[in-house]
Amino acid sequence: MARMTAPAASGRRPRPPRTLVQKLAPVVLGFEAIVVFLVGLTIFGLRQLPAGIEQWWAIVGGAVLALACIAIAGMITKPWAITAGWVVQAAVALSAFFVPAILLVVLIFGGMWAYATIGGARLDARRPVEPTTTTQTESE
Repeated sequence: MARMTAPAASGRRPRPPRTLVQKLAPVVLGFEAIVVFLVGLTIFGLRQLPAGIEQWWAIVGGAVLALACIAIAGMITKPWAITAGWVVQAAVALSAFFVPAILLVVLIFGGMWAYATIGGARLDARRPVEPTTTTQTESE
């Protein structure tokens, strides 16, 4: 009797291998989600929103951006996800108008996002299309 693997038994096709961009980008967004929420708390705590805007909106904004990071990280295989990640990076950059020290966060996570998406895509382009099944050693 032949033994079936879990994907074959359930009738589902195996998931295609993930690209380097699809591996790196969710990691960046996952860590950024934590930091973005903390940025919202910082803006709230320092009371940096303009007069006439309730300060609790800073927490709401930080939470919404953090949830957006998590949602985009989970859907990174979708064609629009990378663009949505860049939109999140721009929104975080705009928050530096309230607290200029947030520019450090923008530089760090923006740089990591750029490397994950641009550098990862370059490295993915260099990879062979099909993985080789034979390996060579120095003695061959």
